[in-house]
Order: sequence, then C-alpha cells, then structure tokens
Amino acid sequence: MAEARIDAETRTEFGKGAARRTRRAGKIPAVLYGHGTDPQHLSLPSLEFARVVREQGRNAVLTLNIDGKPQLALTKTVVTHPIRPYIEHVDLLVISRGEKVAVEVALHIVGDAAPGTLVTQEINTLEVEADVSSIPEFIEVSVEGAEVGTQIHASDVQLPAGAELRTDPGALVVNVVASPTEAQMEAEVDAEAAGVVEDAPQTPESTEE
Repeated sequence: MAEARIDAETRTEFGKGAARRTRRAGKIPAVLYGHGTDPQHLSLPSLEFARVVREQGRNAVLTLNIDGKPQLALTKTVVTHPIRPYIEHVDLLVISRGEKVAVEVALHIVGDAAPGTLVTQEINTLEVEADVSSIPEFIEVSVEGAEVGTQIHASDVQLPAGAELRTDPGALVVNVVASPTEAQMEAEVDAEAAGVVEDAPQTPESTEE
C-alpha cells in the first residue's frame, strides 16, 4: 500500500461546536494517538483525505506533516455522516516503519461457482497482522467452480505474503448452497403473502375514545 502525504494542523478548540466549525472550513477533525504519546487533536483537509480513503481504503498509511514535522500514521477509524456524504471524524494511530499492525481487510469474492449454486458471503472482512509498508487493500477469495456444499473458512483464505491471520481460523467466510428453484421462490412469496393481515377499516364506533 502506497503512503499518502497530507498536511495536518493542530486543533486548539474542542467540542461539537468546534468540530462543526472545522468541517465548515473544509477540514476533518482528527485525533492521533498511540505509542504511549499524548493524543494530538488535528484537522485534515477534507477533499484530500477523502481521495486517499477512496483510492487506498480505510487502512490508508499517511505521512502527516504536523506543523512542519513528519509523522507516520495509520488510518484506524473513519466516521461518516449517516445520511450526508462527508466524513465527520477520523482516528489515526502513530506507527513506525518496520512495525506490524492488526487491521481489518475487506474480502472480495471472485470467480463463478458451479451452475445451480448460490454463494453467500458470511463475513466481509478478515483481521490480519501485517507490516505497515505492506497492508493489503483487499483480499480475494475465489469461488471458481465451487460445488454445492463448499465452505470456505478463514483458515482456507490465501493471505498476501507476510500477512498473518488474526480472525478465528474456523470463521465461515463463504457458503455455497443450491440455488432455490422457481417453485420454491413462488412458494416463499405465497407464504409471505399469507402472513400479511390487512388493517380492518375503521368504523365510527372504533374511532370513539
């Protein structure tokens, strides 16, 4: 994973009001912590940081320029607004070159399973430990030609070189089952429809208190 360089500013105002003012100025409130250091309250340029996350994912490694001093950091938590498309807050972790860190990496299912099958993905990420210079952006899980009954567990997933699994090895990642027939889907729809009870029309008597 490539490193991104971002200019960061030290924040001296805190609280919800200060955070709103930071965001209105086109910046993101952030906190940098770890390695026994006191937390540093920072602001990051919104557009630039959003581009890094979009291109490198939420485990992006950053070289922060904090008041003229470089600091290597790992993007630990990105909090986005539940409705509007902007980042509300970021947590950053102090790291050093050669260090190994535990991160959640997205899983991408690739390939086509055997005809007549349905592939269900049970978990979306794996926790792995990797060197900060080689954190994978995602991990591919192939289901090419997988037959009904195939199950892929965390221990079956091929990890990038140097990465070690931290997720429970027995965790189910992918389950391949028989795809439902048209008759089964119609029966399910009929069963759901049979369970729907329409509200009875109100009568004058039923509306009285």
